[in-house]
Amino acid sequence: MAPSRIPVRDDLRADARRNRERILAAARAVFAESGIDAPMATVARRAGVGVATLYRRFPNRDALVRAAFARQMDTCTRAFADALADRDPWRGFRRLVEVVCELQREERGFPAAFVAAFPDDAVAHARLRSQADRSLAMLVRRAQAAGALRADFHPSDLAVVFAAHGGLVTALPADAAASRRLVAYLLEAFRADAANGPLPAPSSTDFRQVGPADRAAR
Repeated sequence: MAPSRIPVRDDLRADARRNRERILAAARAVFAESGIDAPMATVARRAGVGVATLYRRFPNRDALVRAAFARQMDTCTRAFADALADRDPWRGFRRLVEVVCELQREERGFPAAFVAAFPDDAVAHARLRSQADRSLAMLVRRAQAAGALRADFHPSDLAVVFAAHGGLVTALPADAAASRRLVAYLLEAFRADAANGPLPAPSSTDFRQVGPADRAAR
């Protein structure tokens, strides 16, 4: 009797899955070190596969970036939805900031991936970013209306916070305690009962500038 071919196919599928996960892990590491514009060949070398193998699985850089950070993007999307659904506006706002900063610390390449407009999916990505902007504005209004968030807080302040936190993560990538402490300090400063005077005018920075600036810092 001829041997069954099913185990062979299973092995091939398992090898393909392992190769894919190895490539994605390598991509996240390379993007964290060199930004999402790093050469595809660098990712292939880090993953221990040929460039042709990489392109068979991910036909272009945009596909690789989206696949590498798919889980983080889903987490970010859920964080916005959960924050809006929270009956306590301040708790929802605070948790959103904490989650996004956790993502920054976990994957330093993620902020650039989030703000990048992928050419073959530009409309969908622009819609996602626009929804994030609207959700953030709504969260801010709700927290201010509840008297929890200082009245002079501006949504652009969060872009500054994430840029500052990204700098900390770049300087101290292994120090999770420093990250959490900085986030806690900043959140306390945002509380309405901490306001002792008016703030300077808000920055013109928005989320679209955080990613490229973070790449330039590395």
